[in-house]
Amino acid sequence: MMAVMAAVVAALRAWAEAAARAEEAAGTALAAWAPLLGSLAALAAQMRAVQRLAWDATPLGAFPELRARLWRKQRGAAEALLEQLGGRREELRAVRDAVGTATTAVLRLYEERGPAELGLPAVLRRGPRCPSLADVLEGLQGVERHYRHLYLESKLLLQRLSLDSLADVEALPQSWERILERYREDDVVKDTLLKVSLFVENHRELSCSPGS
Repeated sequence: MMAVMAAVVAALRAWAEAAARAEEAAGTALAAWAPLLGSLAALAAQMRAVQRLAWDATPLGAFPELRARLWRKQRGAAEALLEQLGGRREELRAVRDAVGTATTAVLRLYEERGPAELGLPAVLRRGPRCPSLADVLEGLQGVERHYRHLYLESKLLLQRLSLDSLADVEALPQSWERILERYREDDVVKDTLLKVSLFVENHRELSCSPGS
């Protein structure tokens, strides 16, 4: 029993390190979305203004090729911004994958050895300052789900985006803010990191106590 618990604790330490790195990487990636979306929305507003402009009624009407040239330039700039957003989306996918891999490692270890060697009472046992192993494993799955859903929403946002619908492009910052608001209210990452820390520390204290 002690051997498998020690193995689980070691896997949880590795998970916590991976999750902390993932949280930092996700924060960096997410911080870059707002300015990129803001630039894209502003560019979409300019493109709509160009579409609405009565070129023939202005001195620019003498230069029919100017309108097409300006449109190509604006569209190229918009596509460049979309490419940058795609890179940030891939960073979120890397976060999702890293957390998923770390979570799978812990769950596989538990599934292979936990039920037989630990027994249900040990898995469900809580202490005054220590969550149960069941609480911790549930938290790990919650964190994996958190990053999986965040990546999926970022992917769908960009997939639905079309430069042929400039009004929707203009509304991107608001759409993204609504997505982020839901995840700001989700404390599963911090809560689970705390649970893992308490569980690992409790195990360390028990291992170091006299007679253990």
